[in-house]
Amino acid sequence: MQQRNGGRRADASRAVRLESFGGPEVLTVQDVPEPQAGDGQIRVRVTAAGLNPMDWVMTADAETAARFGLSLPVGFGTDYAGVIDQIGTGVSGYAVGDRVFGTALSRAIADFVVVDADGNIVSGVAHHTPDGVDDRTAATLSIAGSTASAALDVLDLGPQDTVLIGGAGGGVGVFAVQLARIAGARVIGTGSPSTAEYLRDLGAEPVAYGDGLTDRVREMGTVTAALDLHGTDTVHAARELGVPDNRICTIATVIEGIPAANGANAAPDALENIARLIASGRLRVPIAATFPVEDIRTAVELQADRHVRGKVVIDL
Repeated sequence: MQQRNGGRRADASRAVRLESFGGPEVLTVQDVPEPQAGDGQIRVRVTAAGLNPMDWVMTADAETAARFGLSLPVGFGTDYAGVIDQIGTGVSGYAVGDRVFGTALSRAIADFVVVDADGNIVSGVAHHTPDGVDDRTAATLSIAGSTASAALDVLDLGPQDTVLIGGAGGGVGVFAVQLARIAGARVIGTGSPSTAEYLRDLGAEPVAYGDGLTDRVREMGTVTAALDLHGTDTVHAARELGVPDNRICTIATVIEGIPAANGANAAPDALENIARLIASGRLRVPIAATFPVEDIRTAVELQADRHVRGKVVIDL
């Protein structure tokens, strides 16, 4: 049998897999057969994969995994970027060698992913990566970018608005703050005192979360909209500040009367618009840390701590 890379089979490739549900400790890098593109599909040689909270939430236990249609053994990660190296029959609009980014639900952290050329988050999605956007950055866009875009569509911000964003320094927050500023809104972002300069650099006016949030925000002026990216504290503060429910949005919890948003609700061209903004220098994505795939457990532990500033990326 032909071997490669220190004893690996010639037709094998790496993928992060779980044989049991749980935390970072159950993640392993395994040799798996190389997937092949079928009719209407493309295969991407993955160069980078971005981590999101949904990655480890989905695979934490069997009940949650079942809600996403996942069963063991299962892959890990959803955001990817790379280069198309194989195309199935009936595919148009893509060519071998095209740089792409997108989603492959709970299977993105692998040497290869196969996605439908005209797919969705479950079957996989690929968008062309514009010149001026590197693969590490492209690998952070899909889940966080589409979620932020969908939430801001609910709020319909403009220059007349001051928006309170809870969890402004997180993975979705870095997009939400900048997109709100591009829309012309003033942004007040919650975070710990240690994140104040980081939030200012994104374009937000920082305010410390925790007890007394409402009073601190009230001293900063009138708030006309709010986006809660973490829990419920920002929603409650916004209501106390007189923001109507239809101008409050949440992504993390369901609260009666408050509109909720997720990436599936984003406009069809949302990610292409975000990628163009990055390519033109109008929006940037802070990369907090990069790890080789062999260090996947350490990377997930860092991301799951929820205090990381910016995005965590896996290199393949």
